[in-house]
Amino acid sequence: MIRSAQLVRAAVLGLALSSLMVLGAAAANVGVGTVNTSALRLREGAGTDTTILATASKGETVVVLEDAGNGWYKVDYQTIEGYMSGEYLDVSTTADVTIGYGKVTTGGSVLNVRSGPGTSYSRTATLSDGTIVSIVGVDSGWYKIEWNGKTGYVSSDYMITTKESPSSRGDSTATASSSDLGAQIVAYAKEFLGCPYSWGATGPNAFDCSGFTYYVYKHFGYTLNRGATGQLSNGSSVASMYDLVPGDLVFFYDGKVSTPVSHVGIYIGDGQFIHASTGDGRDVQIDDLFTGHYAKKYVYGRHII
Repeated sequence: MIRSAQLVRAAVLGLALSSLMVLGAAAANVGVGTVNTSALRLREGAGTDTTILATASKGETVVVLEDAGNGWYKVDYQTIEGYMSGEYLDVSTTADVTIGYGKVTTGGSVLNVRSGPGTSYSRTATLSDGTIVSIVGVDSGWYKIEWNGKTGYVSSDYMITTKESPSSRGDSTATASSSDLGAQIVAYAKEFLGCPYSWGATGPNAFDCSGFTYYVYKHFGYTLNRGATGQLSNGSSVASMYDLVPGDLVFFYDGKVSTPVSHVGIYIGDGQFIHASTGDGRDVQIDDLFTGHYAKKYVYGRHII
């Protein structure tokens, strides 16, 4: 009986390991295929006797989804999934190549954007479900993407190719407009670097934290509430600090007051923010947001523009 139980456990363990090996192999095969013949047919199944779905020309690229066996690959060609003969594809697991647009498909949650192709790389941003970006490369099962002037990597498991573009959804113009205004707000805020902190002051020669944000935004036609807590009611919520864009308000809590927040500043990009600081220097200065003291105190972000 003991011997039989050991054999059963060994068989189960072997099956589990085999499954893991298959999954690992499938992930390793995700990449880019370049057509090396005059015309290559995309078929419904892995065989020449199946229906033709489309035809790719020499030099065109496809996303290789998995090795289907017997010399065939399952691929994505211009958002159509099908099968192509591997004999006529030059396949690479790593390539910088314009594939088209990709759409985040997480079922409602956010998708982490990494600085490199893997979960060991730092998270640089998050994308909401349904967000459309440009796919500009593939690296070992990860898509290299571009959006809002940024570049990063996302797992291909949570993105599909799409014919829909950001501009077709009306996103492009709004994003460009907001981005330009955000840059202007940041540039104007930097004009006050070194101005002294003074409680209750709203500029232009001295500021407290919310007085500084109030003064800067008022210059661009936005009237914010007074007080850091009051400004929590302005604009719309930012899901994560990695979703912040230049011009957003950033809020902090030091645990010493009864209000929801104790400090506010303006995100300027590249993991930094500008604020009327009550710390060393007690003036308008730039500090790191994603690391150090303020990363531990950060609680909220608000889109104002």
